[in-house]
Amino acid sequence: MTKSTKTRFHGIIPPVSTLFHPDGSFDRVQQAKLIDNMIAGGVHGLFFLGSNGEAAHMPVEQRFEVAEFCIGHVAGRVPVLIGISVPGTAGSIAIGQHAARHGADGVVAINPYYARLDEKSLYGYFRDVADAVPVPMMLYNFPGVTGQDLSPELVLHLARDCPSIVGLKDTVDTLSHIRRAIQLIKPARPDFLIFAGFEEYMLETLIMGGDGCVPASGNFAPQISIGVYEAFRAGDYAALLGWQRKLVHIPPLYALESPFYSVIKQAMKMVGFADAATVLPPVLEASPESIATIRRTLVQIGVLADDGAGTPT
Repeated sequence: MTKSTKTRFHGIIPPVSTLFHPDGSFDRVQQAKLIDNMIAGGVHGLFFLGSNGEAAHMPVEQRFEVAEFCIGHVAGRVPVLIGISVPGTAGSIAIGQHAARHGADGVVAINPYYARLDEKSLYGYFRDVADAVPVPMMLYNFPGVTGQDLSPELVLHLARDCPSIVGLKDTVDTLSHIRRAIQLIKPARPDFLIFAGFEEYMLETLIMGGDGCVPASGNFAPQISIGVYEAFRAGDYAALLGWQRKLVHIPPLYALESPFYSVIKQAMKMVGFADAATVLPPVLEASPESIATIRRTLVQIGVLADDGAGTPT
């Protein structure tokens, strides 16, 4: 397959939860239901086997099973990205080549999260993986889980040298990092895509010239992040303000559990997107207190009905 710098990636591309039976096996029926509901909700793409997809807690055989099923079930309705990273270069390449063989539109690579690498080694890792995997690749910066930031300067170096590296998912809790990436990289490579990893920074990312967001809330309320994105593009600032006022209530949900995978699954279950809330060990299920807060928040943002007696329905 010939690589191309032209991609269809834009807008709202949620990191999809991976759904399991209580014994930890992959639940194809509920996964299909979730995919169909997210696509019907208007997402512009789907990212499987990222952090929220619990890829780091799966054996590689299960990752292959999930990737094959999800690519096949999407069936070209929206672009598909597959997370491929493990701590070693050879393993990431093997997972990426598997995704490419089965029809992924692109792959997403986070920096290795065991050994702390210097920037020369990080550059070599991403370049080696990009050279060996025959589909476009997005870089994934998430220092909160890797313990190491991908500097905008490093990303610029890779963007200049590797045409098949097409973008950055910048999951950072500081807007200045996204701003620096946009201001540094876009002038040198205008086609390079920059996505906010956290939806609370999506609007500012768009204003500064970024390309979209990878919001976990797309698993239960895609209409909100899509509403912000589409209203911004249309210049409909009254609608934009309305959607943004809903969106600001979502980020506190991610602090309820660490990591937040069970929070997303409980919210997804409450709105009827799918019925499978099992998380893989060592992650724990959401507490009753967290579940109650999730319900109140979903009612507050208008994605879950209230029966009038204070009980969400």
